[in-house]
Amino acid sequence: MRLTPAEQMKIIEKGAAEIIEEGELLEKLERSYNEQRPLTIKLGLDPSAPDIHLGHAVVLRKIKQLQDLGHQAVILIGDFTGRIGDPSGKAKGRTALSDEEVRQNAETYYEQIFKVLDKTKTTVRFNSEWLSKLNFEEVLKLAASTSVARMLERDDFQNRYQNQSPIGLHEFFYPLMQAYDSVELKADIEIGGTDQTFNILMGRTLQKHMGQEKQVAIFMPLIEGLDGVEKMSKSLGNYIGISEAPEIMFKKVMEIPDPLVFKYFELTTDEHPLAIESLLDRLEDGENPRNIKLELAEIITALYHGEDAMKEAKRYFETAFQKREIPENIPSLLVEIGKERIEEIIPQLVESGFVRSKSEFVRLIEQNGVSFNGDKLTREELDTIVHNGDVLQIGKKRFVRFEK
Repeated sequence: MRLTPAEQMKIIEKGAAEIIEEGELLEKLERSYNEQRPLTIKLGLDPSAPDIHLGHAVVLRKIKQLQDLGHQAVILIGDFTGRIGDPSGKAKGRTALSDEEVRQNAETYYEQIFKVLDKTKTTVRFNSEWLSKLNFEEVLKLAASTSVARMLERDDFQNRYQNQSPIGLHEFFYPLMQAYDSVELKADIEIGGTDQTFNILMGRTLQKHMGQEKQVAIFMPLIEGLDGVEKMSKSLGNYIGISEAPEIMFKKVMEIPDPLVFKYFELTTDEHPLAIESLLDRLEDGENPRNIKLELAEIITALYHGEDAMKEAKRYFETAFQKREIPENIPSLLVEIGKERIEEIIPQLVESGFVRSKSEFVRLIEQNGVSFNGDKLTREELDTIVHNGDVLQIGKKRFVRFEK
């Protein structure tokens, strides 16, 4: 059943930090509804960071919601702009990428974005298709559409200018080229994080300058990571990767701080706003917040891995972290012949990443942090010979089953 423009607006507004302009968006939706013509939704991706986590996926989920409403997505890989490097939020310009690096990163994107988006309603384009064909006269005309003063409104450019840090003239062309992408694609809507405000609004300006209808800008908030403070980031280790194993994803979602649970429901799931409101009602009625978080873990894990994998991940979590029993599906380690005592296996445990070092392993034993077949392991028992199927637990979360 087709939703009315007003019903679509309610879904689109869910979790959005800002929409510019809401009135224009409603007009576009009404025209799309009456003419049965899908809107073109643009998302530009930086080819320098191909590993996608839930923070990146916030905008992808919003696009998926628009696809479910009948609209079409264009994922724009900035292979040409990647040769310049987006200076957004940086104290200095980024290092340009080689064509080979861009190609490899783009292939990684393909594997990840379609964990979220509907492939039948998605087109992938590269902006080298048109930017590499512009002649110098066309570039000068493009540059004439804005001013240096306008460019210096960007916080990062302004800060670098005031701190007398170099700004390459070519860097001014990045937001212009991203804006020109919107012109070429005739984008109706562009979606991005709040850190892309200047670039996306530049698209509106250039479309108007070139006689096109302006795109609507939808800005999605940046989401905090597992620490509950910093923006989700792989470098900070507070991320949930969309390609991580289901049992790891499930466990990490259960580590989200309670105050962020409903923000994650809004930004990282496709749950209807009314469904989220009902969760709030349950919480106000006294339900344990942990039950709500468990539902969040189920929904997010199922989104990226499917129902069967989610159920297995949930069983693993309940066994390993709630009941403190030995789970069934745990990593195995093939014991070398002739090195079958626990002490002789420690180097293999270190090499396989189960423990950082022998000294850490011994320290954990002294702290009663290592169990063998469910019983605490002592230093005196390091000469124990392991048998096929024996299980070692290191700390609360690491298990290994020995095979011979």
